[in-house]
Amino acid sequence: MSCDEVTCNLFVNHYTLSIVEYSATYTEAELIRGLRDHDQKIFSYLYDHYSPVFYGVIVRVLNNDNNVSDVLQDVFLKIWRYSDKYDENKGRLFTWMLNITRNTAIDMLRTKSHQPDLKSLHLTDETSTDSHLAVYPYIDHVGLAKVLESLTREQRLLIDLAYYKGCTREEIANILEIPLGTVKTRIRNTIQQLRNILNK
Repeated sequence: MSCDEVTCNLFVNHYTLSIVEYSATYTEAELIRGLRDHDQKIFSYLYDHYSPVFYGVIVRVLNNDNNVSDVLQDVFLKIWRYSDKYDENKGRLFTWMLNITRNTAIDMLRTKSHQPDLKSLHLTDETSTDSHLAVYPYIDHVGLAKVLESLTREQRLLIDLAYYKGCTREEIANILEIPLGTVKTRIRNTIQQLRNILNK
């Protein structure tokens, strides 16, 4: 069966199963086991419950690019295909899926046809208003929204560039037009502040 046929079957089955309203909830262990067994019902459950979060992350990375839906589909295809590579000893299933989402979106961003105008990124309204945090309400259930709101605009921008855009420290220095050493210090201070907030 070709990749396109696999994709088509997964998403057709998802939408068929989605017609049924979910009343059951699953433990993380059940989700992991079901995903590894390629259980269509578990896959649909994961899609319904996590696609809004992942969609928000992709939008954040691609700046509302037209390919968001394609990337989201690719994300869930990777989750389906590589479920056997997930190691519960290294972190939670949600974190693993979130990393796949972020990496897939960044891969799209870094293709030759998707080179972002990073030089002007810090000048746009999006980075200076609350819309800059558009993805964070989706992940409020892990307590990040309020934590990130407590950071300065500059600190949120650093997190956005480093995490959502996948920029290196050298790229961030070029974007913000500040010395590399300053970037390293500010990132280190931001991470320390996040740790302090989370430890309270």
